[in-house]
Amino acid sequence: MRLDIISVVPDLMRSPFEASIMKRAIEKGLVEVHFHDLRDYSSNNYKQIDDYQFGGGAGMVMMVEPIDKCITKLKSERDYDELIYMTPDGETLNQGMANTLSLKGNMIILCGHYKGVDQRVRDHFITKEISIGDYVLSGGELGAIILCDALIRLIPGVLGNETSALTDSFQDNLLAPPIYTRPADYKGWKVPEILTSGNTPKIEEWREDQALQRTQERRPDLLED
Repeated sequence: MRLDIISVVPDLMRSPFEASIMKRAIEKGLVEVHFHDLRDYSSNNYKQIDDYQFGGGAGMVMMVEPIDKCITKLKSERDYDELIYMTPDGETLNQGMANTLSLKGNMIILCGHYKGVDQRVRDHFITKEISIGDYVLSGGELGAIILCDALIRLIPGVLGNETSALTDSFQDNLLAPPIYTRPADYKGWKVPEILTSGNTPKIEEWREDQALQRTQERRPDLLED
């Protein structure tokens, strides 16, 4: 998988890819992540990439020309499966979407900023618009990091145990069951006996029941699907 991330402030994004699971995935050659500073594609000496909106109104708008130049250059070098725009009014990211996108090859992620991008960018370049929730951030960079993390951890070989991701919350529309580790008895707070019984079929049955119960209590909307 190759991820090309277009941003006004790419330096804001580098740190998460230099640690933990995403770093490991890059070092293993399972994913490539490249950052592109939109100001490098500005057509004037001031590195301008935004301007006032037609019709008046508060807030600046990301211009179509530098975005076009950047995307056109990238697409001249390789094919892309998706061109994603991070925006509050996009489709809300969920586990199902992450599962699907993790199977893709090359993707461009455009991070919105200011009031957003010129609508012509959305009309002529973008194939998918994604939001991480019903709130507004200063830019799409943090959302892009979240999206990348959700995708990269699903790539085979990234996690130490590849079955781990399959038992996460929201897989099969269920929340994950309670989990415990040593000691089995801490200050009188005991681990459920079934988990130390060694009876694998019964343990799995208990986990399934707990997952269903937790989902019914906390996110009954997931069961409506």
